[in-house]
Amino acid sequence: MVLADLDGVWKLGEFDPGAGVSARAFSLDYGDTDWIPADVPGDVHTSLVAAGRIDPPFYHMNVEKCQWVERREWWYRTRFIGPDWGDTDRQLLVFEGLDTFATIYLNGEEIGHHQNMFIPASFDVTGKIKAGEPNILAVRFDPVLDRVGDRQVPGQWAGFGPERVWVRKAQCHFSWDWGPRLVSVGLWRGVRLEGYRAARLSDVFFRTEEIRSNQARVHITVEADVWGATDALTAAIRLTHDDQCVAAEVPVVDGIADVTQDVTNPVLWWTHDLGKPALYDLSVSLQSGDTTLDTRRENVGIRTIRVDQSPDPDEPGTKFFTFVLNDVPIFAKGADWIPADSFISQVTEDRYRELLELAAEANMNMLRVWGGGLYEKPEFYRLCDELGILIWQDFMFACARYPDYDPEFYAEVEREAEQVVRRLRNRPCLALWCGNNENDWIEDMVYWQDPGHDFPGRKIYHELLPRIVGELDPSRLYWPSSPYGGNDHNDEREGDRHNWQVWHGAVYPRRFGEEPKRDFSPAGVSFRHYAEDPARFISEFGMHAAPILETLRRNVPPEELYFGSEGLLYRNKDNPKDKGNNLMLAHTGLPKDLNQYIDFSMIAQAEGLKFGIEHYRRRKPHCSGTLFWQLNDTWPGLSWSVLDYYAFPKAGYFYARRAYAPVMASFKHEEGGAFSLWIVNDTLEPVIDEVTWGVAEFDGTTLREGVVKVSVPANSVQRLVYLPADDVPGDPERTYLFVRSGQGRFPDNREFRVEVKDLIRPQPSLTVGMIRDEETGRITVRVGSDVYAYFVKLVVPIEGTRFSDNYFDIFPGEERVVEVWNVAGHPISPSDIEVSCLDGA
Repeated sequence: MVLADLDGVWKLGEFDPGAGVSARAFSLDYGDTDWIPADVPGDVHTSLVAAGRIDPPFYHMNVEKCQWVERREWWYRTRFIGPDWGDTDRQLLVFEGLDTFATIYLNGEEIGHHQNMFIPASFDVTGKIKAGEPNILAVRFDPVLDRVGDRQVPGQWAGFGPERVWVRKAQCHFSWDWGPRLVSVGLWRGVRLEGYRAARLSDVFFRTEEIRSNQARVHITVEADVWGATDALTAAIRLTHDDQCVAAEVPVVDGIADVTQDVTNPVLWWTHDLGKPALYDLSVSLQSGDTTLDTRRENVGIRTIRVDQSPDPDEPGTKFFTFVLNDVPIFAKGADWIPADSFISQVTEDRYRELLELAAEANMNMLRVWGGGLYEKPEFYRLCDELGILIWQDFMFACARYPDYDPEFYAEVEREAEQVVRRLRNRPCLALWCGNNENDWIEDMVYWQDPGHDFPGRKIYHELLPRIVGELDPSRLYWPSSPYGGNDHNDEREGDRHNWQVWHGAVYPRRFGEEPKRDFSPAGVSFRHYAEDPARFISEFGMHAAPILETLRRNVPPEELYFGSEGLLYRNKDNPKDKGNNLMLAHTGLPKDLNQYIDFSMIAQAEGLKFGIEHYRRRKPHCSGTLFWQLNDTWPGLSWSVLDYYAFPKAGYFYARRAYAPVMASFKHEEGGAFSLWIVNDTLEPVIDEVTWGVAEFDGTTLREGVVKVSVPANSVQRLVYLPADDVPGDPERTYLFVRSGQGRFPDNREFRVEVKDLIRPQPSLTVGMIRDEETGRITVRVGSDVYAYFVKLVVPIEGTRFSDNYFDIFPGEERVVEVWNVAGHPISPSDIEVSCLDGA
């Protein structure tokens, strides 16, 4: 049990590497009065900013001015009064997160080391802490580069600082193609003291074995660390939900209590789009007679999850890659998640909640925790449990060779994997374990002449991790890498794919033994290539877009706020810097100024996501998921995110939200200028509707209109209408196709016949009216247009502002009603809302 929380304000000191020990900074009588205050949890960089020692790193190019921080030796110290240990006979000092190479001193004595950011460190301090008296705790952090030294992995092809592969730390701290190099250091999670008597709970494993019509069978394994108990121990287990309760008392034998229980009429955990993510309260007490020695309590879900990889009979030579939740095949709709801040200690539960609620509101039912970041804090997974969002969980290896031949490194990875699997396996949100991000795929492309060869790191992904997952969490699929499967690890016929034909110019298909090719031309990177992709599950795809102007204003000096400036390009960590120009050339044309760049880059991203998601969803069930790159940002940059660093949504967020609607209607470009109209129904109920579709001119003239009554079965796709090219009237540059639901079952949709840059549209005249509810603070905005209004946007430069819809089109003569409110408690008024649309052309 926790006896003392040591979080709070510590002191932080700086030394040349090695000098702290010489100065005896660990000793009881060391003078630290000139050290700066440091929050714990926290990190060195943010402590230095608070003390005025460095400028905020995210502003302009200040990142470069604080690179010295990673080369110094940093010490944390705190003085605390020892707690009353009572009748405990074992005391532990627990660090939830040490970043990264740490040595711990207690009352002048070195008590241990730690070298892994991802897992907690626990030290037995029995008899070492003076109860009721002052104690001194000090932690030394060595510079990462000093600890790595000159070690290199043979044949290494990794970018973003190849020294990172020796360090069990967030790999993106060494830079990535969307974030700067900021090698954080510090006590990034909490510190506490625990005390126990005779025994303690070391682990609880809950899993659903099977679900029948009105009964679920669950299995609970309790592990105890026993050192002094003389009486028999029992585990008292209670599983409750509302008025349901299943209880058992199980003897602890050789440190283990094991029980299988049947739950009648179980309330299942579902993703939020298919039902309620019901959670049960699981409580476990370790008992010695009438004495409670330890307790543990957590929320769990009753549900089954598997991945169907059977052959697809309708597409011979291919296999499904379909997540099956509670025996229901689902289409995974979501995005890839990266750390929410370069300084992860600064990510609060409120920050997690904001981003995850936005994901759920965008109809996302799955996120992929990417392998170059970190295993997120417990709050992240708890919120995903509560919100009904599945998690594809990478192990933390990304885009590199890793030294699996080094015994110390291999042992550290083994220890990490065992702890991480134990920590996360009770989460109902967790859907799959994945060995790494792109390591197998890139390795094969770099050494393409030698397919199937061994490489540093392979032993981890193909031997160690599957063994650990198989032993500790057999309820979930272990997948060796992402992407993976088939003849070429990025094969479209099985497994998952990263589609980087769009943006990065990859040329598909490719097979083992073939030299990889690139086409960076506007045609080569066009998002129209998504329509050629028959892949089974797409776990990465996406395009850059600028954030809103307010984000740039906060971080770019006024003199640098123009398109093409050095200060603006610094926000873009992808190379070459002009990749986005080719995408815009293909779809929007090149911008002339900063405001146009913001609009054009957002349009290219948003239209690309819409086009890709609609294509992949129409291919259901042959395609069973899209996780686009990426949901969020670590800093205020120019990237693939749809939510920027401040959680301001880009246009792509709202386009994806509509494209991810549970029921979605879309048009498909067929050969020779023909079109077809489809409805995708991801719900578990049939869709009965009267659908209106047509072709109209941008000035408001309807050239053709039809009405069709539809009945789309649950969890299925249906083609409604086929239009030969000769039946699509009007000038392609002056017309659009439209579809709407008579029952409001799906969002209105439209399809252009040519690229946005080639449309000929009259100049819209918007009418805007706003009414503020003084009681709730919500603002109702009504926007109308005389002609077709494209890319209508409402911009509010105040964090926490939400919109019922945004970045939409208005059909001629119609009006849209948008609700605007703020979830962060910031007042907003009509004068804060700027409404505009893209000019006619």
